[in-house]
Amino acid sequence: MNFYKKGTFILLLSLIMLLTACSNSGESSEANADESNEGTDNGDPITIGQINWPENIAVTNMWKVILEDEGYDVELTLADMGVQMASVADGSLDVSPEVWLPVQDKSYYEEFKDQANFAEEPWYDNGVVGLAVPEYMDDINSIEDLNENKDKFNGEIIGFEPGAGTMEVTHDVIDEYDLDLELVESSEAAMIQSIRHAVENEEPIVAPLWQPHFIFAEVDLKFLDDPQKTYGETEEIFMATREGFESDYEDVYKWMTNWELTEEELGDLMVDVQENEENPMEGAQKWVEENQDVINEWKE
Repeated sequence: MNFYKKGTFILLLSLIMLLTACSNSGESSEANADESNEGTDNGDPITIGQINWPENIAVTNMWKVILEDEGYDVELTLADMGVQMASVADGSLDVSPEVWLPVQDKSYYEEFKDQANFAEEPWYDNGVVGLAVPEYMDDINSIEDLNENKDKFNGEIIGFEPGAGTMEVTHDVIDEYDLDLELVESSEAAMIQSIRHAVENEEPIVAPLWQPHFIFAEVDLKFLDDPQKTYGETEEIFMATREGFESDYEDVYKWMTNWELTEEELGDLMVDVQENEENPMEGAQKWVEENQDVINEWKE
């Protein structure tokens, strides 16, 4: 073999070795990428249902911050409770984070308990639901007082989105107490604005409300006594996930089942998010940064 041919052969051999090494390196990178995405459902975003309620906006944005900090892609899907539960049941939504039990969302639990996974433990255990009026309405302290004062309320209970568990229970309250008032459907934002306007002008208003809710920090309201306990007593808030979520996202599922908030923690989170209403993720990010010790407990 002459020098020229020998040099050409060595050059070709080197090129083949280089291409082989690059190919192996690419395969190795792909393998490492696959390994890093293991358990993330092939990189699909985690979808979390969101309802336009203050505590729901707060916790959904909190989880978006936490999970995106961990490298997950998270998509918040705005939908009412009925749509959320049906979507979790058919597998098109990963997480519905706010199921109130034993009363408010009982109908959804009964309908979908065999098609979705409901967490065994609540993430919040001190919820209160009922009809509320301004504190200055001294002569109205029970649901049983409403009929004789129906004209003060123009025969209306100012409600929010139809399909919400509390709205369904309020229909039951109207039936069980034989109330001669109509439940007006609107939105949570419109209901809150009506309450603010009424209190500012010291006018009568009655609305189905729940705690935790920031409106109780803004204006003085009181829950009406519910002798028949139609709204129940203490409500707990649970998470529901689609079938298979626990195996597709083992770590996330573990963190979410460990998730627990005290009244003070949830209140602070809601305030931070409310103060950043135009960009709720900023408020959630602030809370997450200040409560890493709480979050780390969920990740243990």
